[in-house]
Amino acid sequence: MKIRDSNIVKIAVESEDLFPKLIEFNQKQPLATIIQELCTAWELSQPDQYALQFSDNNRQNYVTEKNRNEIKNGVVLRLTFSPSKTAQDILSKLNTGSNDEKAIALQQLSKHSTDMTFALEFINKQGLALIINLIEQKKYQDLMLANCLQSFTELMDHGIVSWDILESSFIVTVAGYVNNHSKTQEYKVVEAALSILENIVLNSTGKYAQVEKQVTFPNLVFHLESPKAVVRQNAIALINALFAKADASRRKEIAGVLWSKQVRNIILSKIIENPTDQIGSEMAHQLYVLQTGCLGLLEQRMNAKMDPQDMESHEKIKELRRIAFEIEINGNSEGANRKLLGGTITKDYKKLGFKCDINPALDFNETPPGLLALDCMYYFAKNHVEAYTKVVLENSYRADEHECPFGRTSVQLVRLLCQILRIGESPNEQNITYYPMFFTHDHPFEEFYCICINLLNKTWKEMRATIEDFEKVFGVVKEQITQALHSQPTSFEKLRAKLQTLPYSEIINLWQQERQSREEWESHAKPIVQLKELITPEIVDLIQKQRLGYLVDGTRFTKYTTRGQRVKDKFWYVRLSPNHKVFHYGDCDEKSTPSIDDLTTKLQVADIKALVTGKDCPHMKDLRGRGNKATHHLAFSLTFDSIEVGSLDFVAPDEVIFDYWTDGVNALLGNKMTSKEAEKDLETLLSMEIKLRLLDAEGINIPQDPPTIPPDPPNYDFALEFK
Repeated sequence: MKIRDSNIVKIAVESEDLFPKLIEFNQKQPLATIIQELCTAWELSQPDQYALQFSDNNRQNYVTEKNRNEIKNGVVLRLTFSPSKTAQDILSKLNTGSNDEKAIALQQLSKHSTDMTFALEFINKQGLALIINLIEQKKYQDLMLANCLQSFTELMDHGIVSWDILESSFIVTVAGYVNNHSKTQEYKVVEAALSILENIVLNSTGKYAQVEKQVTFPNLVFHLESPKAVVRQNAIALINALFAKADASRRKEIAGVLWSKQVRNIILSKIIENPTDQIGSEMAHQLYVLQTGCLGLLEQRMNAKMDPQDMESHEKIKELRRIAFEIEINGNSEGANRKLLGGTITKDYKKLGFKCDINPALDFNETPPGLLALDCMYYFAKNHVEAYTKVVLENSYRADEHECPFGRTSVQLVRLLCQILRIGESPNEQNITYYPMFFTHDHPFEEFYCICINLLNKTWKEMRATIEDFEKVFGVVKEQITQALHSQPTSFEKLRAKLQTLPYSEIINLWQQERQSREEWESHAKPIVQLKELITPEIVDLIQKQRLGYLVDGTRFTKYTTRGQRVKDKFWYVRLSPNHKVFHYGDCDEKSTPSIDDLTTKLQVADIKALVTGKDCPHMKDLRGRGNKATHHLAFSLTFDSIEVGSLDFVAPDEVIFDYWTDGVNALLGNKMTSKEAEKDLETLLSMEIKLRLLDAEGINIPQDPPTIPPDPPNYDFALEFK
């Protein structure tokens, strides 16, 4: 019986106008030799001018010594001109060809620029410099220009050349296409121009000011109304990039434009509520970044303490008291009204629920929420006078101990809202959660607070809480707000309606259901502890099998560059083979789930050297010190001894997937699973298993310690006596 050589795969090779050939592709044989044999068979001269290509997600990639292991049985390769010759032919046509030849060359360049091997050849032949020059000189228009700009973007995306090489004249030219409002302009030109400017802002060191000077926000807002979703997406992305790089004062100006009613209405009608275009994950992420950036402006007030010299803040505190207690009743003067309500200023501040009724300013010295809490309270009093006075007076004149202190609860509530919305934190590159209702109001955070303070007061009464129940009430309120936000309300009215369906009784029911589904067995009885120790290995083995099954099903990951930068709209999929010996991976789109046969690259599990996580990952090293904690937190790499492979680098979409993958890899390597999800699953499964085993002992008190074993008898001579 003949043993099959694992280094040989049976494939087909095709070439233009030639009959395809079935060959045995020897992985140990040099590529040049294989190409030469094919050229000889097809009677093609100059084999050094040819190369092999394979198709990957509708993209043609050149076969190299580094990626040749991706070739497997049944693959169809294509013999075509080498990257060097293709690059030279394109350059020749761009330099001396006719207009039609140049159009074809630019189309080919746009197609080939996605391949790293071609990009290196083209850039080394000064092709990038030529493209930059053609763009600056405005040589082309319409589709030719679009292909030129798109090719430039693809070439730069490989990270071969720094974005710092670009001169002001280039930026001015590209910005001109963004500032052009002509309806006849090819939308692909605007799409590419916006993407180029975004990359310049994010990846260059000092070009931000030039881009901001050339591209005004009214021109960017104009593109938010584009009929093309990709143009709207790239316009939002450029706005976010400019916003992120601006200083504090400039950010306020930008936010003033973005949060104006006119611009918010455009975002709502043309993007969020657009009936013709469904919001994809990239657009959702850009909206999340925009929301995070604008809400992030509250960070300064959130971290600001009360200054004794801050007369404006002192006036706000006085105004809170005046609105609540000094409103004229039936035409009575202030003095008569004060006599009617009675009390001193200190008593008024006590009724307002401040901790320090002698000097309420001290209530705003704790950060967060700092002066942001005072801003919200003042907004509530000024813009919702009736609701404000109802909340304050309803509690300040209660005869029992169940009053809800407005001042103290407001400070805690604003702190809670800052935590829920993660104000002050950098945007998470994986997050796509945005709240449409925040785009419907001039003061979204303050309005959010007003709804939530009414909710808190209502929940306090439903719980018949006292000041000792302060933390319990906030636990319920946090759950109510979180559940309501999870429904993605499109307006504050819908948020109010959703909160109406989540009274205290409903939250209790939800918690009870949650406890029933994941209730943990917590017992310190020695027999239970011993039983846990006995069955733990079985449970760990079960969790390992589940994790390995998860890896076999595979996961879609967002692509990142070797520098740790997120690549927009590009994904790859990774699966573990059913026999747990090989990882298969390859490019995919946002929605597809490739089968294992569709994933062209393979890596042996046996070749894995180690699992690396966090900042130690190769693709995260360049991000150290940049403050991108979210990306570091979700990053992991598989390192290999092979110099050709080096490492396989991931950034998980969320913490659960990160835990599942690191658990699965540790299981493959024979290491202990240490993730939070593994601990959680172990505790849950242990609890369920122990409950099942103790069903027969239900109602029986299990002693803390097992009964003592009596001493051995002096001998074992037993006899039965019959009487």
